[in-house]
Amino acid sequence: MQQESHATWVIFLSFFIAYLLAIVPFPEWAMNYRPEWVPMVLIYWVMALPYRIGIGSAWCAGLMLDILEGSVLGLNSMALVIIAYVTLSLHLRLRMFSSLQQAGLVLALVGLSLMLSNWLQIMTGQSVASNLMFLMAALTSAVIWPSLFQLLRQIRRSFDVH
Repeated sequence: MQQESHATWVIFLSFFIAYLLAIVPFPEWAMNYRPEWVPMVLIYWVMALPYRIGIGSAWCAGLMLDILEGSVLGLNSMALVIIAYVTLSLHLRLRMFSSLQQAGLVLALVGLSLMLSNWLQIMTGQSVASNLMFLMAALTSAVIWPSLFQLLRQIRRSFDVH
């Protein structure tokens, strides 16, 4: 009887690349347009493997993002936990959605995450209230989602991650 490999390293590698893309320096004018890579990767893995990647994984991913960004611990964790909860509760429906419908949900979830993070940063004194340009990241994330979804699905299938 042959033992199956669950290729957990593929999940870790995808999050590692998402973290790298999240901290890559951008020009000042483009900072508001940076896609939210970690939440998108989290959405994919929660949707694809809800029994392996869930709220605890989202909390850990958020803490790691907090450390990388130098923000208050728990700030991104709370936002990612909310994203994971909504994705977990809708994962069966999400699989049936078209790419455009999934992109709409990514727009809503990432937008909610960005608003929550911005509000918490204002409440903790890390930033001051500004315009709503920070929400452009949700739009770019939704535009990139179909391509990212196809790429991660192809990787998951080729490495037999389950």
